[in-house]
Amino acid sequence: MKKLIITSLSVFLLILLPAAGIILSGGDIIRYTGFPPAAGYVEHPPFSWAVFIILAGFIFFVLLHPVIHIIRSGSAVKPVGSYPFPWWGYAGVCTGLLSWIVAWTRLPLLHELQRWTFLPLWLSYIIIVNALCVRRTGSSLLTGRRGYYLALFPLSALFWWVFEYLNRFTANWYYTGTGSLAPMRYFLEATLAFSTVLPAVMATAELVKSYPRLYSGSGSYIRLRPRNVRATAFITIIISGISLFFTGIYPEWLFPLLWVSPAVLLISMQVLAGDDSVADGIGSGDWRAVAVYSLAALICGFFWEMWNIESMARWRYSIPFVHGFKLFEMPLLGYAGYLPFGIECAVVAGIISGRGEEPWRTGYLPSCNR
Repeated sequence: MKKLIITSLSVFLLILLPAAGIILSGGDIIRYTGFPPAAGYVEHPPFSWAVFIILAGFIFFVLLHPVIHIIRSGSAVKPVGSYPFPWWGYAGVCTGLLSWIVAWTRLPLLHELQRWTFLPLWLSYIIIVNALCVRRTGSSLLTGRRGYYLALFPLSALFWWVFEYLNRFTANWYYTGTGSLAPMRYFLEATLAFSTVLPAVMATAELVKSYPRLYSGSGSYIRLRPRNVRATAFITIIISGISLFFTGIYPEWLFPLLWVSPAVLLISMQVLAGDDSVADGIGSGDWRAVAVYSLAALICGFFWEMWNIESMARWRYSIPFVHGFKLFEMPLLGYAGYLPFGIECAVVAGIISGRGEEPWRTGYLPSCNR
């Protein structure tokens, strides 16, 4: 019940504050509410070398020390086991390759199928990654916690629709190739696609866990624990709320907070309510969950952007100041957004997990003890 209350309140603030900022600033909230969403209603400044260099330097500064720490902490770990690759993993490889071919070709015979390839591509990815987990550890979320894992699909759809709503106020991405779909059909097709986000990231995280070298040393890192935890959480909630309020008013400057504020808000709510959170591990210097889920989201991000580039129904980006040096459709610096997004996925997936089995718990990192 506590998880439900905290989550509901966080979602309420995420929905209310950006809209309140537009309304109270005298803006026209109607132009943000069209459905299906259109592009071009938010104007973005052109590429700026100054902003690009400053933002790139900040990202480099933040990531340099933890990456060096992991590289230098290459302590010996016991190898994981070796198990047979399951038959359904081979089926996932076949459906994935077939879906990829359909998605990237423009054969007239396949025209009606090409808009639907996102879902089979990512279901195949999910099956393959779970099969690789079985191959390396003997189990996976799909085989070991099937009920929980299947529940992630509807939760994922709700989760990503919140991001779609927040994107209304920054317009950093928009979809093409959807034609003139009726609102209900657009909603149904989009919901099916969005349902794969959390299962993909969580399965990838399980696979990352089986490679302890990727996060070696992150279990003993910098401790970030303020003297007054609850007061800090309260201040953080206020700062997150203010940033969300002004996101739609100054989207060209505050757009990065779209990826940070939801996680910060939810975690701060958990801390303030005295509930367990990913911040508990960080406070004791255990950053393994941060490393694992950030890397998992980044890996998924690579495949999202790669498969998107030649698909018929795809998304495009419009990023203020840094829209350049693209890898696929995504500007290079945009990939940094996947790192906090991974933490967000873990926190949200923890909402429906059993107490003590939340994904971000370091005690629930099986491969750490191998």
